[in-house]
Amino acid sequence: MERTLVLLKPDAVSTRICGKVIARFEEAGFTIIGCKMITLTPELLREHYAHIADKPFYPDVEAFMSSTPVIAMVLEADGIIATMRDMLGVTDCLQAAPGTIRAELGNKEPGKSKMYNVVHASDSPEAAQAEVRRFFVESELFAY
Repeated sequence: MERTLVLLKPDAVSTRICGKVIARFEEAGFTIIGCKMITLTPELLREHYAHIADKPFYPDVEAFMSSTPVIAMVLEADGIIATMRDMLGVTDCLQAAPGTIRAELGNKEPGKSKMYNVVHASDSPEAAQAEVRRFFVESELFAY
């Protein structure tokens, strides 16, 4: 079994589409083993986005990601990371393939389509392991 971290981003929370997104994950056969609503602090965001924290657009990312609470989830399934990436589509909603979550539910407004893309998901097994540890302690994860 493979795990991935998913964050339902502020645009998903504020537009009340979290249930639609979660339903798609469940329909794909993914098991939710951890789920909580949290407010992302500047410290946590700087750690999570360390790879872009020095970029000129980072303050906009931090402002957006801390604008509302997010729903953090750990999902589990065989090959979930690749399957999840396929389900989500590419980061830019305007370029995401038809039928993907980002193409169907993401913001298509120019200038917003890359950030307001509904969901963050881990992009590799190594990233997933680090991200799950960043957002969850083992006692918050459940096997059933």
